[in-house]
Amino acid sequence: MRFTDVTERLEGRLIVSCQAYPGEAMRDPRTMAQVAQAALVGGAAGIRVQGIADIRAVAELPVPIVGLWKDGDDEVFITPTLAHARAVADAGADIVAIDGTRRPRPDGLTLAETIAGLRAHLAETRRDALIMADCGSLGDAIAAEAAGADYLGTTLSGYTGERPQTDGPDLELIAQIAGHCSRPVIAEGRLHTPEQAAAAIAAGAFSVCVGTAITHPSTITSWFAAAVADAAKPDAATTDAAQGAER
Repeated sequence: MRFTDVTERLEGRLIVSCQAYPGEAMRDPRTMAQVAQAALVGGAAGIRVQGIADIRAVAELPVPIVGLWKDGDDEVFITPTLAHARAVADAGADIVAIDGTRRPRPDGLTLAETIAGLRAHLAETRRDALIMADCGSLGDAIAAEAAGADYLGTTLSGYTGERPQTDGPDLELIAQIAGHCSRPVIAEGRLHTPEQAAAAIAAGAFSVCVGTAITHPSTITSWFAAAVADAAKPDAATTDAAQGAER
């Protein structure tokens, strides 16, 4: 691993997730690498990217790289198997992010078996990557910590059926995990404003990972477009009054 102080580098800092969905204009490893470089200029302490080509494209950036591989149509699709996890590590990720839930995995392995298998692979290849478990509940986080995960993310909160999907970050879950587990908590999911990022730290997060609100222009544009359209609509009460006066 390039860094022996990954945890120190990320504590109390921002990780920026640079991802584009298939078919989008920015869905290109070179573009994602440029977006990542721009995020570093703004103060990002770490970068999270998806896909082997994207990981390789940013592997030499001077910050810890959180890598994952979204694949398949099953419920578990974030680095869903041991083979995926090995490939992410081999591509140069400093932190391998995997599905950290207790749901069945496509290869039939448990989370503990996946982590153990990845540890063995890292030892064989003389790599020293860390492991982030993307969790959906406190139960997931407790199990992931017991399985040996180095970081506990709230990435899947609201997407596994165990917790409601909050409008913003799941601050309650962040606080629960921080209060019950000893591993660092990385807050991720529906963080749309600097104020929400700060609230996640106040709730007990070790680090905060923000993606859409920073690196997804289509979604950000839709927020502004909707706000402008709503503001431009005539006030219903005023319209009714005007129509009444015309009668």
